[in-house]
Amino acid sequence: MNNVTKYYLVNASILPEVFIKVIEVKKILSSGTIKNVNDAVKEVGISRSAFYKYRDYVFPFYETSRGRVMTLFFVVEDFSGILSSIINRIAESKANILTINQNIPINGLADVTISIETDSMISDINVLMDEISRIDGVRRHEILARE
Repeated sequence: MNNVTKYYLVNASILPEVFIKVIEVKKILSSGTIKNVNDAVKEVGISRSAFYKYRDYVFPFYETSRGRVMTLFFVVEDFSGILSSIINRIAESKANILTINQNIPINGLADVTISIETDSMISDINVLMDEISRIDGVRRHEILARE
């Protein structure tokens, strides 16, 4: 079975009203004018269950076109400058680094997790990961998550 996620661009005028209202609730919550889901769904006239059912599947067009957050994982040898080399390669690809976490090395190896935003990237994420894997001292690399 093919588990590829498919997206469609659809004119809002033909969408079921609940989808439009889910987007309204998300806007209200992100603006901070209403702080909790109960009050926000009451404001727009949908149930909490409808909001929770569709919230992760309905987005305004501008939101889906923005960069994705990706979490990258590396196992690296413990020597000076290796993290700098990885960060520099990410910077060269124009990805925005959001977080960096490096664990204390054990037996000469350290785990590194880096979260990046991909909206400004000038190269494909797979190309970036391949380039990082060729940095001396990078033993393992993988994409942990895509949001």
